[in-house]
Amino acid sequence: MKKLHKLVLQSYIGPFFVTFFIALFILLMQFLWKYIDDLVGKGLEWYVIGELLFYSSATFVPLALPLAVLLSSIMTMGKMGEHYELVAFKSAGISLRRIMWPMVMISFVLVLAAFFFSNNVLPVANLKSLSLLYDVRQHRPAFNITEGIYYHGIDNFVIRVDDKTNGGNTLKGIKIYDHSERRGNVNLTLAEWGTMAVTPDQRYLILSLYNGTNYQEVGSGNPRDSDRPFQRLYFDKQVRKFDLSMFELERTDQELFKGNFRMLNLNQLVFFEDSLSTELDKRKDSYIESYRRRFSLMPDPDTLQGNLISPESSKRIDMDYVRHSPVSDHMMLDNAMDFIRSNRSLSERSHQEFRDRQRTLARYQIEFHRKFTLSFACIVLFLIGAPLGAIIRKGGFGLPLVASVLLFVVFHVISMMGEKMVREGVLEAHQGMWLSSVVLLPVGILLTYKATTDSPVLDMDIYKSSIEKLTNKVAFFRNRRHNEDSAADQ
Repeated sequence: MKKLHKLVLQSYIGPFFVTFFIALFILLMQFLWKYIDDLVGKGLEWYVIGELLFYSSATFVPLALPLAVLLSSIMTMGKMGEHYELVAFKSAGISLRRIMWPMVMISFVLVLAAFFFSNNVLPVANLKSLSLLYDVRQHRPAFNITEGIYYHGIDNFVIRVDDKTNGGNTLKGIKIYDHSERRGNVNLTLAEWGTMAVTPDQRYLILSLYNGTNYQEVGSGNPRDSDRPFQRLYFDKQVRKFDLSMFELERTDQELFKGNFRMLNLNQLVFFEDSLSTELDKRKDSYIESYRRRFSLMPDPDTLQGNLISPESSKRIDMDYVRHSPVSDHMMLDNAMDFIRSNRSLSERSHQEFRDRQRTLARYQIEFHRKFTLSFACIVLFLIGAPLGAIIRKGGFGLPLVASVLLFVVFHVISMMGEKMVREGVLEAHQGMWLSSVVLLPVGILLTYKATTDSPVLDMDIYKSSIEKLTNKVAFFRNRRHNEDSAADQ
């Protein structure tokens, strides 16, 4: 049996790694397509983009791994069935369970590896990738002055040039608006031409202007002041220095992101979940106590039987009503309406607060269960993929790829539906996050049973004969009823 196990392992490991990296590449391309506008045109170094792609690809591993298990198991068993290897094994007295045993062991190893990755590696990868992505999205576009367009990239300055020559280093028709004084367009510099250069450390832009004029309004800057001196300065050459440090990528302290639910392991998630639950219960108790204090003058509902007011209380209320004049009754009505509006506003605000806190708590609960569900998905999809491959008996990337993609889409859609219902409070976290596994696990068990017992699952002739039998029975009972009705009419 060792040679058989070795053959199965060699047939399974190769497609697994190929499909895993293909799935990872597709997910990474989807990520690039989503954030391409935030990456292009900002002059990022190649190692910054490489670091972002590396950490982002690590975050897609829990999603690519179940897909790789599904596709590779279908391909392996389908190829063995297509080449009649399964028939040879079964004719030698080897059951399908013994053939699948090495793949089962690898799947359990992958489950443990996926859980370890989700609990220890994935939080760090999420922290690195999301913090770097935040910094990249906040990063300014690279310094680039375009002909005929006002450039606002440098703080407190607006620059416009009519033409660029000599590879962009020589500028013609230069306008520079200096807004450093925060008084509007009171400082303008015009030049016929100039040259542009960057210091070796890439920190400063040196702009040399030739044959120009500087226009500037000097004074207090009060628009009501009629005496506003105006200064005009001609120059043959003027050198302006601009700070380019603002175009460097600034890294945010990662400690600011560590409280996010994606950056936590199981122990941290349990701690945060307990803290949020405790805080939510305290807020609810505080609201109930405040509500009771507001209605402290009303009879206690717990003491009322059948929601009826006692005769003594009714008589006291009537006597109080008689003592008041119509004016005071109007004031009492206004006060009562104000009291009702105030309590209604408080209830709406409290309800929204509790809803937001419950959604926040649900996100931590979702992330807690996700570390288990994505690992368990490897077993579920293997139980579907391996027997399905033995049934369809097709290898390669044709029919197995189509079948695996459809099954994974179903799995992913059910998972997203369950997660959304948990966020909206329709289901509990343990119900919504395990919904896809609960739905697909019986399918995997049924396919495994059908494959091991050689039951015809995709034999269309059997389904056609069953449909014909059912149709004939329906026609028989219909004719029988028609004959009985005819006999009764006679």
